[in-house]
Amino acid sequence: NEASELWRQDATLEQSTATLKTLRTKLGQVENRMLQSATEQQNSGGPLKGRAYIVNYQTKFQNGEGMESFTLVERDGHWLLARYFVNSTALK
Repeated sequence: NEASELWRQDATLEQSTATLKTLRTKLGQVENRMLQSATEQQNSGGPLKGRAYIVNYQTKFQNGEGMESFTLVERDGHWLLARYFVNSTALK
């Protein structure tokens, strides 16, 4: 699995690893995901130029529930992670 250039511009590998580790510590393991929406976008400009999918899941974690949002961009026939966001009261 690879990240897009957009992800790599926003954070170093060390920053990404630390952020994901913090999320895992606070939320625990994913127990269940239910697809809420998947939207394709065709962007003519900006950081998400080209084809992109925004996929949202209602997710049950070990320590709470939340909404996960994955933004994927197509680059050279491959779908790469550009952004990841999780909204959960367990993070407060």
